[in-house]
Amino acid sequence: MNITFPDGNVRTYENGMSGFDIANSISPRLAKATLCCTVDGERHDAFLPLENDCAIKFCTFDDPDGRWTYRHTAAHVMAQAVKRLFPNAKLAIGPAIENGFYYDFDIDEPFTPDDLLKIEKEMERVSSANYKLERFELPRKEAIEFCKSQDEPYKVELIEDLPEDAVISFYRQGDFTDLCAGPHLPSTSKVKNFKLMSVAGAYWRGSEKNKMLQRIYGTAFEKKSDLEAYITALEEAKRRDHRKLGKELGLFALMDEGPGFPFFLPKGMVLRNELIDYWREAHRRYGYVEISTPMILSRSLWETSGHWSHYKDNMYTTEIDEGEYAIKPMNCPGGMLVYRSEMRSYRDLPLRMGELGLVHRHELSGALHGLFRVRCFTQDDAHIFMTWEQMKDEIKNVVRLFDEVYSTFGLAYKIELSTMPEDHMGEKEVWDLAIETLREAITELEKPFEVNEGDGAFYGPKLDFHLSDCLGRTWQCGTIQLDMQLPERFELEYTGADGQKHRPVMIHRALFGSIERFIGVITEHFAGAFPTWLAPVQVKVLPITDRAAERCKEVTDRLNSLNIRTEIDLRNEKIGFKIREAQLQKIPYMLVLGDKEVEQNLVAVRSRKDGDLGTQSLDSFIERVQEEISTRAL
Repeated sequence: MNITFPDGNVRTYENGMSGFDIANSISPRLAKATLCCTVDGERHDAFLPLENDCAIKFCTFDDPDGRWTYRHTAAHVMAQAVKRLFPNAKLAIGPAIENGFYYDFDIDEPFTPDDLLKIEKEMERVSSANYKLERFELPRKEAIEFCKSQDEPYKVELIEDLPEDAVISFYRQGDFTDLCAGPHLPSTSKVKNFKLMSVAGAYWRGSEKNKMLQRIYGTAFEKKSDLEAYITALEEAKRRDHRKLGKELGLFALMDEGPGFPFFLPKGMVLRNELIDYWREAHRRYGYVEISTPMILSRSLWETSGHWSHYKDNMYTTEIDEGEYAIKPMNCPGGMLVYRSEMRSYRDLPLRMGELGLVHRHELSGALHGLFRVRCFTQDDAHIFMTWEQMKDEIKNVVRLFDEVYSTFGLAYKIELSTMPEDHMGEKEVWDLAIETLREAITELEKPFEVNEGDGAFYGPKLDFHLSDCLGRTWQCGTIQLDMQLPERFELEYTGADGQKHRPVMIHRALFGSIERFIGVITEHFAGAFPTWLAPVQVKVLPITDRAAERCKEVTDRLNSLNIRTEIDLRNEKIGFKIREAQLQKIPYMLVLGDKEVEQNLVAVRSRKDGDLGTQSLDSFIERVQEEISTRAL
């Protein structure tokens, strides 16, 4: 058989050789590092024989397919351990996921933290036993009978959903066998460095109509040092959890009376308003006008936009004067009406309309997560109406705006180009043109990007901006979506230079994504220690003595009059206690005044970042802080 390698070279091997055999013929070191291979682009067990000509790639832990295979095998090791300790547990599914794996079990009592420790110990025994993973296949009918004999009803259901002529694959490791498409590592001994992280409820097949199962999450790495680094990073992430910091810093509250509807507290509103002020300032410089559209609009509007048929399950609806209405899940249709409210000329284009619109979307209660997944949020939308000839330049203009804003927060990003989904509106030719325009715009800006096939919106392709925070985690915030459909459905027009009516094309774009989500992202990115310009309280004034209190009040009033957000701590507490409290509140600056500072007309400055800065004049300190605020320094 002829084997083609990634570099294009072709070699001939005997039929029946495995991926490991071929890797070993190149380098024993490569064979040892190989976890699986891809055969003609599909993941494949490296220990199974190959019979035909094919293209092969060897996958190590550095490759996504290699990591997937390692962690998928770890899921099977965990399932084997669970079945040994809890023989009555029923198996559901156990895939690899980003950074780990999970397995769903139907069990009488929920798993406890002590159970996870016992399962980990049993996993170590399974690993040490060095069970070989053996793949075998059965016809559909025999596969169903086999799973029934094992008393595994969820596996039976999965098989019954497959075609009559399907051949079903299983993997056996010692006394444990599981329905699985593979691939896997050659033996359980390869899975050495793992950690079970948590337990959560999960509906069978993701439907709340089905039974709630127990899902155990875990992670696994080839190297122990990588596992330890990952766990350390998770601990740091917990320390930065925006839900924890939001409560400690008095930013926002999540209450049972409004699940998924966040309450912003006074300090959170300061942070929110600073973001909005910056948003407005940046958009003015980039040529946007701001609009506001109603929160509730008629069913007929949502039918015209296509949301009633494509998105109704996520919308809140109501009746007004015996007519059906919906609370808007997005701002776009209202923006169409604003455009249509007057005649437009080619001289008006491009028309860039920004909106900070409060939208509502129905999310399942189990999916809610702090400010990251809520049921109402302020979407920082903009809709740009233009000619086809202006489209590429407008895309570039938006990317430049994104560049400026994200760099202000110290956030790097990756771009993902999402193409036409199966459930789409419009002709393929129009989609192809739109996709190519997006591709050309970011290529000409020399921006690297990845393609996400079939993940565009139903009305057009898009660019998603995945932000990277200081821990290397990614957050999907910004998006640029081309839309050729809504202008058509709403019959939008402009008068061209030729005096004829033409249809504009439109860009939907969000920069923060939502104000709420972005606050969550930057709270974790900065660990609550916001740069001075964003900090809800920028300066804390701390008197050491009662005699210094009057001067502290004067200093506080002066700073506040200059729009430097300042608080004074007049409590009868020791200065060390007051400093510690201000540090816990992550306030950028503290001014400490005693009798000496009052006599010399100075202030002792402590910086959150640099510690004790010594004494200086109040004017000098004001100049420093105003510079940080005006430049939005990090």
